[in-house]
Amino acid sequence: MRIATYNVNGINARLPVLLQWLSETTPDVVCLQELKAPQDKFPEQAILEAGYRAIWKGQKSWNGVAILSRGDELQESRRVLPGDDQDDQSRYIEATYRDIRIGCLYLPNGNPFPGPKFDYKLRWFDRFITHAANLLETNTPTILAGDFNVIPTDLDAYNPERWIDDALFRPETRAAYASLLEMGWLDSIRKLAPAQRIYTYWDYFRNAYNRNAGLRIDHILLSPPLSGRLVSGGVDRQVRGWEKSSDHAPTWIELSS
Repeated sequence: MRIATYNVNGINARLPVLLQWLSETTPDVVCLQELKAPQDKFPEQAILEAGYRAIWKGQKSWNGVAILSRGDELQESRRVLPGDDQDDQSRYIEATYRDIRIGCLYLPNGNPFPGPKFDYKLRWFDRFITHAANLLETNTPTILAGDFNVIPTDLDAYNPERWIDDALFRPETRAAYASLLEMGWLDSIRKLAPAQRIYTYWDYFRNAYNRNAGLRIDHILLSPPLSGRLVSGGVDRQVRGWEKSSDHAPTWIELSS
């Protein structure tokens, strides 16, 4: 089973890229972030014609998350992160595919630091950590996949010194991510490549992609019941180089059945 996460940075603007990638790689499940489309503007028909069912929560101009599945249906279980009834940003959706629960997330960027956006990032992260702990208690095979907007270590950034005061690399941000791993979640890509520089995002500016000046901020975390089923994984880096592509590339893993 292949599961992928992809920040599309505007699903309608990048639809040809998304459809080409789906056709070439045929993942079983895809978590999408940053749809940048209201609920009624999601390209459901095009996704269906590509062979995928979808659940999504859109938001005009910003945010937005979706889960696509090939073959079996998704059983939606949640479309908001618990803990704050006043939070109306579309950043989390959750469903079950076969025997696996999948949470798709778009964690706040948090810049500039310091400021209210960084404070919101940490509050959202705290709610997410609480929800992740509750998910572990169920012992259900679970995947948490998405754009975490976290650079976990120096290994995950080209020239990490320039990111010291960025919200993605602040000690508070990295500590929150580390707490997820400490409670039992497995960083699947880092498990497969413990010492390799792997990036999932390259800025549009300063020729970042061609210089491979990137960041690893898109992650796929596995709960303990799935850790032993991890077979392989990687980043479809070439997609970032396609015309009119997102500034992220799809990240994926393979699980044994």
